[in-house]
Amino acid sequence: QVQLVESGGGLVQTGGSLRLSCAFSGRAFSTYAMGWFRQAPGKEREFVSTINARGSATDYAASVKGRFTISRDNAKNTVYLQMNSLKPDDTAVYYCAKAARSWIGVNTAEFDFWGQGTQVTVSS
Repeated sequence: QVQLVESGGGLVQTGGSLRLSCAFSGRAFSTYAMGWFRQAPGKEREFVSTINARGSATDYAASVKGRFTISRDNAKNTVYLQMNSLKPDDTAVYYCAKAARSWIGVNTAEFDFWGQGTQVTVSS
């Protein structure tokens, strides 16, 4: 059974940085693409970033491109999201997700396991 545990969220001022981590428990982490999504109060869950199984391909939402960086360490079964130049609009619960395949995806339907989420709050 797959389990995903996010950490690293918190309260930060505008322009600050946070690094989220997602620890994967289960088999064959290195064979699955991973993703980060977020959900703000009253809004639908939205795609943030994704990385393929090997870590050689990534994709980002337009709203975070150039500010966020996704990476993974297959030896540690962990995926990261480095978030720089944070804005109040980035405030949300951030979720880590495992894709059902090795290549990147941007839709929630392409991901079959989800973490519980970590809160990120950016103050103005």
